[in-house]
Amino acid sequence: MSRSDDLGRFYELIDRLRSTTRGARLLGDCSKAMGWPTHGVYFFFEHGEQRDAGGPRIVRVGTHAVSVGSKTTLWNRLSAHRGTVGGSQPGGGNHRGSIFRLHVGKALLARGGFDEQAAATWGVGASAPKAVRQAEYPIELAVSRYISAMTVLWVSVPGDAGTKSDRKLIEANAIALLTNRRREPIDPPSPGWLGRLSPHPAIRESGLWNVQHVDERHDPAFLNVLQGYVRSTGP
Repeated sequence: MSRSDDLGRFYELIDRLRSTTRGARLLGDCSKAMGWPTHGVYFFFEHGEQRDAGGPRIVRVGTHAVSVGSKTTLWNRLSAHRGTVGGSQPGGGNHRGSIFRLHVGKALLARGGFDEQAAATWGVGASAPKAVRQAEYPIELAVSRYISAMTVLWVSVPGDAGTKSDRKLIEANAIALLTNRRREPIDPPSPGWLGRLSPHPAIRESGLWNVQHVDERHDPAFLNVLQGYVRSTGP
């Protein structure tokens, strides 16, 4: 089977998932009380990003709890990407705790319009003092607005935390299937996709807000694994 055939089957499973979970959710409207599975793999979509054959194009694949001992849940990960609701910096977030936010922020900075001093500290260090975080707040706000406007689908994939989990298997192979980096493009991003401004070539060339696994080749057998979890995932 060709990559194109595997992509067709993959998106058929995504469409089935959309039906069984009652549709993708707007991330900005999501809350912990909405009934998330404890563990899963998620798929993000952006307005205006379409497949060649029609229908929404996946722009990011992610998961969680892939290191031994991790207690992170699916909602923990999604809420970190979405950003904060209340607190001292409402609508902001912590890009040092979300690689997705980090990359979106770098692309927004490349587009311009932010304080140069705040831009200089973006992504620097695992933590930052209050003054730095306050200066970065406008960028965090812009990132939250951007990501919160995306919709998300998820597939429930239970199991212990670890690198050998089925969550990691599905995430890695889905990215490897979707990426356009160093291959004939299928479902390329739109001309106005923000990721085209990313300073990271892996994002620009893959058409995904992902860096890991974009240079790999997928194992078609992962589709059988994904299919099993799609069948068992409910609303």
